Amino acid sequence: MDTRLVAIGNSRGVRLPKPLIEEAGLGERVSLRVVDGGLLIEPRSEVRAGWAAAARLARERGDDAAVEEAWPPTGFDIDEWEWESAEGDA
Repeated sequence: MDTRLVAIGNSRGVRLPKPLIEEAGLGERVSLRVVDGGLLIEPRSEVRAGWAAAARLARERGDDAAVEEAWPPTGFDIDEWEWESAEGDA
């Protein structure tokens, strides 16, 4: 498919037909990179994508212990650390 670069402020852009966007699985945000003299437009993976499923799996396996439980407390933890009460706590 041939198309034209169009002026967008000080930049230039390409209009992508809706069927092409859908076929490529593109959403609102994309990732661009230069490859072999051209540009590659890819769907942008969401930050933390899959974290919820990984957390559920860890819970099911019993592998979700808090990090604080994995190491013994330090001298600071024992002698110096004080929890501040949140507003409204008695």
